[in-house]
Amino acid sequence: MTKDKITGTLVFTVFTAALGSFQFGYDIGVINAPQQIIISHYRHVLGVPLDDRKAINNYAMNNTDELPTTPYPTSSTPTPQVGEEIMASAGLITMLWSLSVSSFAIGGMIASFFGGFLGDTFGRIKAMLLANILSLVGALLMGFSKLGPSHILIIAGRAISGLYCGLISGLVPMYIGEIAPTTLRGALGTIHQLAIVTGIVLSQVAGLDFILGSGDLWHFLLGLSAVPAILQSLLLFFCPESPRYLYIKLDEEVKAKKSLQRLRGYDDVTKDIIEMRKEMEEASSEQKVSIIQLFTNSNYRQPILVSLMLHMAQQFSGINGIFYYSTSIFQTAGISQPVYATIGVGVVNTVFTAVSVFLVEKAGRRSLFLTGMSGMFVCAIFMSVGLVLLNKFTWMSYVSMIAIFLFVSFFEIGPGPIPWFMVAEFFNQGPRPAALAIAAFTNWTCNFIIALCFQYIADFCGPYVFFLFAGVVLAFTLFAFFKVPETKGKSFEEIAAEFRKKRGSARRPKAAVEMEFLGATETA
Repeated sequence: MTKDKITGTLVFTVFTAALGSFQFGYDIGVINAPQQIIISHYRHVLGVPLDDRKAINNYAMNNTDELPTTPYPTSSTPTPQVGEEIMASAGLITMLWSLSVSSFAIGGMIASFFGGFLGDTFGRIKAMLLANILSLVGALLMGFSKLGPSHILIIAGRAISGLYCGLISGLVPMYIGEIAPTTLRGALGTIHQLAIVTGIVLSQVAGLDFILGSGDLWHFLLGLSAVPAILQSLLLFFCPESPRYLYIKLDEEVKAKKSLQRLRGYDDVTKDIIEMRKEMEEASSEQKVSIIQLFTNSNYRQPILVSLMLHMAQQFSGINGIFYYSTSIFQTAGISQPVYATIGVGVVNTVFTAVSVFLVEKAGRRSLFLTGMSGMFVCAIFMSVGLVLLNKFTWMSYVSMIAIFLFVSFFEIGPGPIPWFMVAEFFNQGPRPAALAIAAFTNWTCNFIIALCFQYIADFCGPYVFFLFAGVVLAFTLFAFFKVPETKGKSFEEIAAEFRKKRGSARRPKAAVEMEFLGATETA
């Protein structure tokens, strides 16, 4: 038996695919660091007065353009009408900024359903090339946003980049999973998440005011994702097509063998061909399950509801609030150089993503998820206490900062990677595509809600905002404790039995009969 090895072609191909994941991460993090500069620019473009001295100083320091003149009287006691106009203007700017962040998730939400379809229709390589057209259009709109109505161009560019990331969040893990040898599939599968967090860190470093985060260069920072898009497009021409796609979807055995020989580095690929033949036979014997059937069939209902709750827990934990708005959170916490603290969060995120690669295979999925959520609950409490007591004790800013770092660490140990693993493990070949599609859609929808609402929630709750998230995390932790089964090392039948046990013994006989009936119809 030939031992699986890492070949140059495999490394090159995984690296090329992961450039898509890197763009995904870059687009998540890039909007964070230049927040105040972009807001000031929006005010400038829309003729909204920079009504507070801090905003005027910020704009003057970071821009060479002429400052917008204020049409309002400079009296220290503005009239009620002026006060209302200032409030309305502030509301408009907050709304445009929230849309600049959240339009990315709208695009992701829409596209998350089409990644698999695009991959099956055009092949994995051509699908990634087509997706890069969206990435380039989004990057160009943002890159040239300073020359036109910047708020419209940025919101549109972010939405189109979101469409790209929605497609890539399905295509990249699918492609890497299909080209990886069986023994390396788990380790190589985590490259997608690792590339995402690397993209987040590099976007934050590039966003430093002395690199590209200045008032003169921020639009280049937003458009920089065009570089990995162009690089990936060029490199994809040298990558082999997925052997699984060639064999299972197109029934092209000769082409599949050639692709495997390039990837494996040896000629005898019989073992892989036999494995794919078995997979094709299983796929043809299994009925495809629609999204509606997932909710109407009693065997799938509880697994899909648990899957969706895991993804909601991931997003509503407050983690994206930290990723999208960490600079302003650190500013509130009284950190003198908030951008560096934000980069620190990104580095911690990357390190613990790498750590989770080893932990996921060693410990159980359920125990890691519960450990991560429990840790995040404690950190959210400390984060809030630090922000509330900041005015009384200046050292509380460090409590908040450490709590944020630990919060991110616990997230990457459990709630970050685990939901994606578990959804795939809850379902076999028939219902899995529909389950993954609805799970991805739920994830992006929750991402959008947080991106749109976090600034408003933070403004409304003030320093108490993370008490709210602590309550949400606690609720999801209790749900996971009572409803989520362990999946590590278990077959689909054993996992289904776990769900029946948690659902209660009363309905077990009917479920068992229905399972037998489904099995009979599937093999018929």
